Amino acid sequence: MSAEKLGRIVIADDEEAARKSLGQILEEDGYEVLLAADGEQALRLVAEEAPDVLVTDIRMPGLDGHELLGRVRRAYPDVAVVIMTAHGTIRSAVQALREGAEDYLTKPIAVEELEHLLERILKRGKLMAETRILRERVDDAFRFENIIGRSTEMLEVFRLVEQVAPSQASILITGESGTGKELVAQALHQRSPRRDAPFVKVSCAALPETLLESELFGHERGAFTGALARRAGRFEIAAGGTIFLDEIGDVPAGMQVKLLRFLQERMFERLGGNQTLTVDVRVIAATHRELKQLVAEAKFRDDLYYRLNVIEIALPPLRQRVQDIPLLADFFVRKFATRNQKSVTGVSDEALAGLMTYHWPGNVREMEHAIERAVILSRDPLLGTDLFPQLPRPAAAPKPPTTGVMVPGSSMEEIEREAILKTLESVGGSTTRAAAILKISPRTIQYKVKSYRAAAGAVRMVEN
Repeated sequence: MSAEKLGRIVIADDEEAARKSLGQILEEDGYEVLLAADGEQALRLVAEEAPDVLVTDIRMPGLDGHELLGRVRRAYPDVAVVIMTAHGTIRSAVQALREGAEDYLTKPIAVEELEHLLERILKRGKLMAETRILRERVDDAFRFENIIGRSTEMLEVFRLVEQVAPSQASILITGESGTGKELVAQALHQRSPRRDAPFVKVSCAALPETLLESELFGHERGAFTGALARRAGRFEIAAGGTIFLDEIGDVPAGMQVKLLRFLQERMFERLGGNQTLTVDVRVIAATHRELKQLVAEAKFRDDLYYRLNVIEIALPPLRQRVQDIPLLADFFVRKFATRNQKSVTGVSDEALAGLMTYHWPGNVREMEHAIERAVILSRDPLLGTDLFPQLPRPAAAPKPPTTGVMVPGSSMEEIEREAILKTLESVGGSTTRAAAILKISPRTIQYKVKSYRAAAGAVRMVEN
């Protein structure tokens, strides 16, 4: 359906003059009109063309209006049906309304009445679609506030999202699996001028090339086995809004050419069709793969890479923002305690220390699932280490060697030194993780360690 049309209407009437004159009037009003001489033809048009409204006569040879109404309501519930009858008894009108008709009109049709009715139906349909989109957003919890973090790395991501969201530029979101790329894409959409239009996601890795082309660009009836009707693709559905191409690095070479053309011209054809369509849609892509490396290996087109990567937002892995783990833990505990009606209030200090030293290969997604499991299995208000099987068991850890630091009996400087060095040892030397556990800055730890090494060197010189 072209952008200037008000809506697509199917008119079914066995009286040729009546359906043609009514069709001509509605076309002049700005509607796209399809005419059917009987119920069977009308049913085929509804299946193939996906109209907004079916206007049908009650009495027709073969499949009459009542039976047509029933079939359309069962198979195509989004299509509104208006009944016309020259035999406008109250009984037939009430029966049609009970069967699911939107309204009824008596012949000869009062054109103004039909025009007002169509306007009301289409306006309500648009509002219902917008409400459905908003409900899906809320249900999926895709809100900017759910991207949790106060680390320097995440604050930079937040700043970049706010800065580039109002633009029309294509954006490439990079980062390991589980870092929250889809949440960032949704945040970009919701903070853009397109926020009231659809946000449509496509998982490029989940579909083979032929199905991916149909999913993105749509197909015509008969384009392939099983294509029984025309189907709009995700680019058409996302018109005016944003399309999120997840795992863009897995797109086959043939599809890369077609995506490049769309990004350059905003034009495409449905699979099996010749009509060139144009849509206005913002493209946000994401990948966990190194696209530059794929370009170097000739597995990803360099021109497509540069078209997608107008602005890059790189998401850090969870192990590089350990200071965000307490915030995430608190958020997920509250989320899953509420969802599962559990009286869990938090994570024990021992478990939190374990969460902060664990390397989290699955990133935030892995942590979310770990806390969901722990909340469900917990019998206490605080989640203990026993509920996190991925954490190293304290009993299996070797005892630290005796260092001579005793409390009481040691100075604060000695105790501080012991705390820093033992914490660094437990996290594999990561100053970022150690700083998050000790609640001091990584720079302080680096300075202290440097001073310890210098002091140790001075002692060795004196001994020599």
